[in-house]
Amino acid sequence: MKKINIRRIYYQLRHKYFTLNNAVIVIAFAIAAGWAWGSLGVLQRNYNLQKELDDKNRQLIVAQLDTASAKLQQRYYQTDEYKELAVRERLGLVTPGESVLILPPNSQGAIDADKVTPLVAVTAPKPVSNFQQWMNFLLGGSSKSLNQEK
Repeated sequence: MKKINIRRIYYQLRHKYFTLNNAVIVIAFAIAAGWAWGSLGVLQRNYNLQKELDDKNRQLIVAQLDTASAKLQQRYYQTDEYKELAVRERLGLVTPGESVLILPPNSQGAIDADKVTPLVAVTAPKPVSNFQQWMNFLLGGSSKSLNQEK
């Protein structure tokens, strides 16, 4: 009886599942899965290369800005204005008609002169409520409009 069941099961499997059509479908699925896996690998590689390229471009831009800044600074150091300021600061020289007042180091005037007082008082912006920020966002306002309202 067991031999008959095994033969019957083998026959059913062979004629229902192990057909030529099913074999072609399995092979096609394997090829499609391999192609999809390879495409994902190429996409990941391209993404990593693009990130690396963007980083190099940022580094290039920073280097160009540093170079331009150094050139401007070099041109400033060659101007007569800088030379005059440097001579005044280091050597204490003055232009004709000017007089220099040298105060003793511990006098109140010297102490006050050393303190740096800001010319413009900076005030912190007033805090805006969370509700007001959301309403501004939902109604299409900009962050500048929040600061101008108050």
